[in-house]
Amino acid sequence: MTEAPRRTDDSWTDPLRLEVIVGSVRPGRFGPVVADWFTREAHRRPELAVGTLDLADDPPDFGSRIGAADAVAVVTPEYNHSYPGPLKTAIDSVGAEWRATPVGFVSYGGLSGGLRAVEPLRVVFAELHAVTVRDTVSFHGAHAAFTPDGEPKDPDGPAAAATALLNQLVWWGRTLRAGRERAAY
Repeated sequence: MTEAPRRTDDSWTDPLRLEVIVGSVRPGRFGPVVADWFTREAHRRPELAVGTLDLADDPPDFGSRIGAADAVAVVTPEYNHSYPGPLKTAIDSVGAEWRATPVGFVSYGGLSGGLRAVEPLRVVFAELHAVTVRDTVSFHGAHAAFTPDGEPKDPDGPAAAATALLNQLVWWGRTLRAGRERAAY
């Protein structure tokens, strides 16, 4: 099955569409704090046009927005050594839209910082022909890592990690967009 190219404009100069998925839907969830911070970091990048898909809002346009995205960042907690069920349901609700799309991870949790949620997600996205980037942003002891106004208490480490992740998403986003414009995946 082939997919039509997503865009016809210049792959290297037009802003990349980054969708940030808030993967937790639990009442009292901490995900919006982490996602809001990461989204602010992404908005600082002029080469990115950033949108947010909060799964708690059950976005009706989820599939079309994933299909139009040049890159995706998944903000996920770790629940029981893995990722949330509603996140898996959302990922599985679309198929071809994920193909040749770079995916990055921002995780949070206790001692592991959510990294035990990220590793099985890499396998899921590989099956969907998405490309996961290596670097992640991870918050260990997330609730204690943020100030009451939603900023990391240690701004340097998370900001550096976000920069590395966004650099990779931009590179892969541009490269894969150029490839899709030349030939369907």
